[in-house]
Amino acid sequence: MSLASIDSVDASLDAGSGDVNKSIGLVAVLVISDLEFGGAQRQVVELANELEGQGVTVYVCSLSPYVPLAKYLRRRDRLIVIPRRWRLDATVVFRLARFLRRVRADVVHGFLFDAQIASRLAGRLALNPAVVGSERNTNYESKTTDVLALRATRSLQDLVVANSNSGADFNSSLIGYPRDLYRVVRNGVDVEKFCRRSTQPMKDTLGIPSDALVIGMFASFKQQKNHYLLLEVARDVIDRIAAVRFLFVGDALYKGMSDSDAYKDRLLERVETLGIGAHCVFAGNRPDVEKLYPVCDITVLPSLFEGTPNVVLESMACGVPVVATDVSDNRAIVPNGEVGFIVPSGDHRQLRDRILELLENVDLRGRMSRRARDWAVQTFSTQQLAARTLAVYREAIALRCAAEASRPSVSG
Repeated sequence: MSLASIDSVDASLDAGSGDVNKSIGLVAVLVISDLEFGGAQRQVVELANELEGQGVTVYVCSLSPYVPLAKYLRRRDRLIVIPRRWRLDATVVFRLARFLRRVRADVVHGFLFDAQIASRLAGRLALNPAVVGSERNTNYESKTTDVLALRATRSLQDLVVANSNSGADFNSSLIGYPRDLYRVVRNGVDVEKFCRRSTQPMKDTLGIPSDALVIGMFASFKQQKNHYLLLEVARDVIDRIAAVRFLFVGDALYKGMSDSDAYKDRLLERVETLGIGAHCVFAGNRPDVEKLYPVCDITVLPSLFEGTPNVVLESMACGVPVVATDVSDNRAIVPNGEVGFIVPSGDHRQLRDRILELLENVDLRGRMSRRARDWAVQTFSTQQLAARTLAVYREAIALRCAAEASRPSVSG
């Protein structure tokens, strides 16, 4: 989606493009730092699309013009870009508040740090909307200034949606917000889009031999994802199974955030040092990941920390067993021994052994494949994501209304 096709927020407000017809129900504004190829961004797109189908008017507001995922929004006319002109651009708050008032938002939901701060402040300036925060991860390190900002604005939100229990616990401890004001809503996956499909055409496109066993890792290049562990294990797996390929889908973050450019360079150097380059396929960021999962016989996520990882849900929806580390709520998301395996974080031997067990046991892999698909459909559909999130929105609105009603009136 080119920048020329995205209306600026000022133009959209002046033209009155925000349809404020309240007769069709609740109006929600989802605010996100950008719409790059990230887990939070993909969940915003899924949530916006599904909420629209449930009678909610949804606007997606990006604080950056970098919006490659915008083309997947069903209502691209409701994408608004309110760009930060510099890192500490306070005018974003006022421009967002103006937009919230114009569309008569009932709820504003912020995702990721800068979007959350902007949403909290703008929501209160706009007076009416309930403010919902987010926690998408756990056990990460934050800048002192970021933590202070989150703590200073914590009282401006009504509820927080976390995608894992561990994330809710962590965020509550981090910013000192009451744990009973967190609601856990797991991520959702479009189980119609992510499904089993023919693999040979995509194998040909990727240059993977038809008889090769494929281990996939779908993750941006950042320290948290711990690609290094899979690379080290890859050497052992290749020594035992020559006809194997490791498919890496993802790339460095936008503008090299979180040192991701340097991290990627170090990974590529390690591939050469280990002598496994001929067995590795680096596909980069792909808009068609639903076509790449079925190419894999298994997927691996050796993360150091997580929230509810989208890639695990997508893999299972495509009928691909998962081997993931025992971090955050992964053990609840991936029933161990049923749809894949959970291994201790950083455990080279167990990760290697579980990968080999799945690759060498066709019957086991088949059983887990069928169970993984069923589990994803039953538990993690986008319809469930939207219904649960909408329930949180309605609760937050009720809390906001109750708070407003309890304020003493000023007379005279």
